Amino acid sequence: MHKISLTAATICLVAQLSTAQIKLPSPSPGASVVQTVGTTDLTVTYSRPSLKGRTPFTGSFVPVGKVWRTGANGATLFTTSTNLMVNGKSLPAGSYAIMSIPAAESFTLIFNKDKAVTEASYKQTEDVLRVDLKPAENSEKIETFTIGFSDLTDSTAKMNFMWGNAKASADLSVDVNANSAANVDKAVAEKPEDAAVLQAAASYNVSKGRNLEQSLIWIDKSIAMKENFRNLYVKSQILAKMGKFTDAVPVAQKSLALGQSSNDPIFPFFKDGIEKSLADYTTKLPVVPVLKGKGKKKA
Repeated sequence: MHKISLTAATICLVAQLSTAQIKLPSPSPGASVVQTVGTTDLTVTYSRPSLKGRTPFTGSFVPVGKVWRTGANGATLFTTSTNLMVNGKSLPAGSYAIMSIPAAESFTLIFNKDKAVTEASYKQTEDVLRVDLKPAENSEKIETFTIGFSDLTDSTAKMNFMWGNAKASADLSVDVNANSAANVDKAVAEKPEDAAVLQAAASYNVSKGRNLEQSLIWIDKSIAMKENFRNLYVKSQILAKMGKFTDAVPVAQKSLALGQSSNDPIFPFFKDGIEKSLADYTTKLPVVPVLKGKGKKKA
């Protein structure tokens, strides 16, 4: 009877703590990892169990060959702000639960639509994507389960799953040019009367040789609102990109003169670029033929 009463008291205490929402240490504390790749934001939210003398993926401690929530406590959540390629396979923008199937020869990484999924409620029909990763031996023993990112470029990264002496990595890639272009168009659509936005959008487009006619309209609008050496320089670049060097030269000259008289602390960072562009445009001006005089007729 005493044992039953003690158990009941324990249950009541846990219930009271839960109701009171007292924050207490967790054996598998929560963590969030946020990583930007190009213009894409990636977020992983998960709980991190520790080995505490145990060996992972043995069957008794984390399953082998069976679906696992890839962490502890609730489902591990993964969010990508844009479309993403995972080991060459497409994953649409959105939020997913990460499940996995650990095994000695492969680590199956699963993105599932059910963000509250558990091992018991998991349904393969809810999978959005599955990829097989090749496990490798980690150079150091990782005590606490870790998900992280490495090998970053502006369009690629690795997502790593590490625990004990095991490591599995997924290759991620994004279409940074398409995403950036979409962001440019969206920014102009949202702020069509913002001179700085129009200038930045036109500057990006000329750097990519994209939508030059539209960019010329945007930069002319920016100049009309607030002329400065920067938007004039962007206009000269657009004109040069379009092969209109006769028009580009005077605009670049005006940009240089305006910058020199502006006392803008940013101008010295642009000065060499404007001068070099102006010199380049000048060498590409069409040659004007010199007409020779016919002379006077003899009397």
